[in-house]
Amino acid sequence: MLVLVLDQSDFLARYWQREPLLLRAAVPDFVPPVSAEELAGLAMETEVESRIAECRGEPASAAAWHLEHGPFPASAFDRGHPWTLLVQGVDQLLDEVAALRALAGFIPAWRLDDIMVSYASDGGGIGPHYDLYDVFLLQGEGERIWRIGQRCDDSTPLLPHPDLKLLAEFDCQAEYTLQCGDVLYIPPGVAHWGISVGDSTCFSIGFRAPRMADLLSRCIDARLVQLPASLLLGDAGRSPTGAPGEIIGADIDNALLQLRELLTTRADNSWFGELVTETEAEPPAGPELRQMRSALHKAGSHARLAAGARVAWQALDLDIRVFANGNSHLFGLQVREPLVTLCADGVLPLPADTGCAELLEFLIREGALEVSGATKN
Repeated sequence: MLVLVLDQSDFLARYWQREPLLLRAAVPDFVPPVSAEELAGLAMETEVESRIAECRGEPASAAAWHLEHGPFPASAFDRGHPWTLLVQGVDQLLDEVAALRALAGFIPAWRLDDIMVSYASDGGGIGPHYDLYDVFLLQGEGERIWRIGQRCDDSTPLLPHPDLKLLAEFDCQAEYTLQCGDVLYIPPGVAHWGISVGDSTCFSIGFRAPRMADLLSRCIDARLVQLPASLLLGDAGRSPTGAPGEIIGADIDNALLQLRELLTTRADNSWFGELVTETEAEPPAGPELRQMRSALHKAGSHARLAAGARVAWQALDLDIRVFANGNSHLFGLQVREPLVTLCADGVLPLPADTGCAELLEFLIREGALEVSGATKN
């Protein structure tokens, strides 16, 4: 079983979303689950998202950087300049890579984005940059130097490149050479720059967060549906005005106070779970849906989370609200244990208890569950 060697409570209190952290031998006896050759094979497939970044000159020059998108022919992997192949969502393609999710199992699953795997030739990398997500960089084959730079935001100057967000200036504040099994955590907004020493691979376990603008929009939309049309702004106890046309600061403060009360009152908060579990996954078509429903009742079969599926749940007073790929449904408390198992292990033995039949039906219908024995068209 894969284990990330760190004090989870200390890490969350001191480093998560705050400071970078180097963890030597964080995954003891780590054996990279995919090789550079296998990664190249994936990048040749049409349905796989892949890119190649190549540096043909001085890294500080935008003109030196070239980006290409896959799928790639075999000839694309023979280059005379330092280059890097990046393949997104490899955890959705290979079970062995999906197992790496367990390394960060102490972070809520709804925060997990995907596991990107990169191969870099000697000197390869994607230049100095910063990301808007948390990432654990797990070193696979070979070695890679990581330089840690300054804090960045929307005002940080970038090189004028059409495809890559390369920093115009990089203030190196720390440098580490990672070997197989080492992990470097990088919080959002911290500049970093990876440079391969010889050929190397890296597994990037990335965590997304919803934009505050999206959260605010969803929250307000949900509250608007719930508010009665007769609810008006109240201003009982106001003081006499000396200028009838003036809007004073106290009026605005009063309105903001009542708005805050509306936004923070306990109500149906399903909007949050629906937002953070949204995906582009397509629900199964009619024949496939019927085959999966049939397989639910076969002894010895298993249900597993579909590739790219997002499932979460929220405990209420008398129910459990389950979220799957952006939709939600209320169930009885008996679905809690199966949900814990499914979200932690990714699989669920079948046939399940009769009390979970409705849950499994919901997950299948939303495209979040696959059943062994179901034949795909």
